[in-house]
Amino acid sequence: MGTEIATVEVEGIPFPQEITVSKPLSLLANGITDIEIHFLQIKYNAIGVYLEKDNVLAHLESWKGKKAEELVQDDGFFQALVSAPVEKLLRIVVIKEIKGSQYGVQLESSVRDRLVSVDKYEEDEEEALEKVTEFFQSKYFKPNSVITFHFPTTPGIAEISFVTEGKGEAKLTVENKNVAEMIQKWYLGGESAVSPTTVKSLADQFAALLSA
Repeated sequence: MGTEIATVEVEGIPFPQEITVSKPLSLLANGITDIEIHFLQIKYNAIGVYLEKDNVLAHLESWKGKKAEELVQDDGFFQALVSAPVEKLLRIVVIKEIKGSQYGVQLESSVRDRLVSVDKYEEDEEEALEKVTEFFQSKYFKPNSVITFHFPTTPGIAEISFVTEGKGEAKLTVENKNVAEMIQKWYLGGESAVSPTTVKSLADQFAALLSA
């Protein structure tokens, strides 16, 4: 028998507590993306955030003793998390089916707006972002499809993969530091991130871990 991997359920979807890419990464936060239409909540994706636990805690030492309510509003904390030189992985599991092109367009416009606002949107960024949009263009996000964003310790790279039932894994490597950073910020960027539940979960977990 293989070893049982402990899981955490997010909206009924099991997330392993640990994923190993080059090192074991711990599930340190989770959440969902959703919208409300006429008081009806529609949940799109469940999210798991995996990080090198010890290294990231050492990097965020300055926030020791802060409460979760303080961290959740502290842009400096989330900026430090994004720029931490540790391996990170975002596992996104589809709850409600949509076209990949819809997801790609959301990702593109959010990343582009962030780059434009800090004056870092040049030709290279535009080209890298176009590849990401193209990657998602032909995909169909059936429930339980998995999108993975892996950020190795080497800064400036984002490895994207997509797996859906009945199809092989599709992969794309983005080698643009600014685009890779802003993809992280889309999910881990504090108050401006796409998933407030994930941001709250990060603040709760780090407040507890840093005061332990």
